[in-house]
Amino acid sequence: MRHKILSIANQKGGVGKTTTAINLSACLSAAEKKVLLIDMDPQGNATSGLGLKRENGEFTIYDVLMNGSSIEKIITSTEVPFLFVCPSSRSLFEAEISLHGKEGREKRLLSALTPITNNYDYIIIDCPPSLGYLTLNSLVACNSVIIPLQCEYYAMEGLSDLLNTLDEVKRYLNPNLEIEGILLTMFDERTNLSHEVEKEIREVFGQKVFKTVVPRSVKLSEAPSFGKPIILYDIRSKGAIAYLNLAKEILGR
Repeated sequence: MRHKILSIANQKGGVGKTTTAINLSACLSAAEKKVLLIDMDPQGNATSGLGLKRENGEFTIYDVLMNGSSIEKIITSTEVPFLFVCPSSRSLFEAEISLHGKEGREKRLLSALTPITNNYDYIIIDCPPSLGYLTLNSLVACNSVIIPLQCEYYAMEGLSDLLNTLDEVKRYLNPNLEIEGILLTMFDERTNLSHEVEKEIREVFGQKVFKTVVPRSVKLSEAPSFGKPIILYDIRSKGAIAYLNLAKEILGR
């Protein structure tokens, strides 16, 4: 299979980006696909959510973007076979500002990934909740984007901004960029609101919406505090089943 690079993006916070990045990566790895998860969020939740702690002085994705360090130096194995991580650090907050004046600022991640891309079946990038240079680097480096969208009021708020950004990136920087799909998250089957939001999103975006819907789940919320993806924390939970189904959808494409 040809390798694929997927960015998980939405400038709204709290929509399930990191949850999706961690658990989709783990579920693809469970299918014995070699996966690299890149944590581009300065908060580093994808790093800690897989049980990794970065000590002072250790290289992170910041060093790759700002100092030209080899990305191979920072790739770390995880508890999940076939799953590797490029960890984040809070220094990335500085990178968002410092990249502004740098040459080739939008293509630094792409340049770093080029030598290692063929080493993995999937590279998944967890973007920060913004449309700044870190997200821009992610969109330039990837083949396609997964957009998590919560089944709540104002679900589509800001979505037009993201879609406009994707159009601009495709036009000027990455002509191969596509939308992999919109992923409905935080679905509560007990409420009319969740069903109404799902109906509206499917009517507007049709086949661009994944069949899989991720439920609101206490287990999904608990798993990161134990440094585990949901398939290691509780594989029988609804959240685990949802992300296994999402991985199956993506593998089937």
